[in-house]
Amino acid sequence: MTVQEAYEAAVKDGTLTSDPAQIAVLAELERVRSGLAEPVKKGLFRKAPPPVPGLYMWGGVGRGKSMLMDLLYEHVTAPKQRRHFHAFMQWVHSEMTEARKRGVDDAIAPVAAKLAGEVRFLAFDEMQISDITDAMLVGRLFEALFDAGVTVVTTSNRPPDDLYKDGLNRQLFLPFIDLLKHHMVVHELTSDTDYRQDRLAGTPTYFTPIDGEAATAIAQIWHDLSGGQCEPLVLHVKGRQVELPQFHNGVARAKFFDLCGKPLGAADYLALADAVRVLILEDIPALSRNNFNEAKRFVTLIDALYEAKVQLICSAAAKPEMLYVEGEGTFEFERTASRLREMQSDGWGK
Repeated sequence: MTVQEAYEAAVKDGTLTSDPAQIAVLAELERVRSGLAEPVKKGLFRKAPPPVPGLYMWGGVGRGKSMLMDLLYEHVTAPKQRRHFHAFMQWVHSEMTEARKRGVDDAIAPVAAKLAGEVRFLAFDEMQISDITDAMLVGRLFEALFDAGVTVVTTSNRPPDDLYKDGLNRQLFLPFIDLLKHHMVVHELTSDTDYRQDRLAGTPTYFTPIDGEAATAIAQIWHDLSGGQCEPLVLHVKGRQVELPQFHNGVARAKFFDLCGKPLGAADYLALADAVRVLILEDIPALSRNNFNEAKRFVTLIDALYEAKVQLICSAAAKPEMLYVEGEGTFEFERTASRLREMQSDGWGK
């Protein structure tokens, strides 16, 4: 089945809604699928087939990029692997650490060789570069993968030229952008419809009090957005680790104390806001002088989510205006309460 046929079948059975912007990229997806369907003939006098150029799909949140990539991934028959980009970089760091323990000087080389030996197709969701260490790694890693004939398809919320924008020593990162453009077709998904917002439209996003009813409602939202699939996501920020216990396709789920009960700061929350599009945050307690440090972190977290337009779904002990009613910091929390209210409005974050 071609990608076009799979898409049309999903529209026919009501799984998908036909979208002109999505239809416009189907030919590129099919180009990748059919190219990877060509067998690799090995032999003394047989040349390997030329690498299949990849695809860089970018556009606004909720436009169907991940769905389209999943559709392609399902129908690619070549050896393949699909990862969220942050989870992939987490794996790369881990593999490099193991290589260094073995005394390998160039720790990137065995990582690239391992991948190239296992897959012909790599699919990445949400390519974003926010860490200087990752920025320095990806160029050499991807160059080795491309040289080995690996085809890469990725989604992103921004065009290649905006990756690692305003980052430290960004001029050293620019050759990687040129590399992406050389080996991947860049396609903007220009749909006016935010399907993720549509799925949340009319759905409450702030649940109080914290009880069984709230837990059931949040569990249902999580299942609708994640399809019941998830894995932990660990972000590396200035030598620290920020763990999101459950993560899938840009949607993360965590408890209040996972994120605010640990000594995290603005840089950690900014990295989190850069990595996720929806955060489900459960069990926000009443805040006061008794948990002042947790309250300060919560304020910083909400600021980061607000500025990045991340959709927040949460359960809390009280309504926003009643979460922090006594003790130092109540005045400053008024802005946080106002932002929590604004973030509940339909269409927020578009």
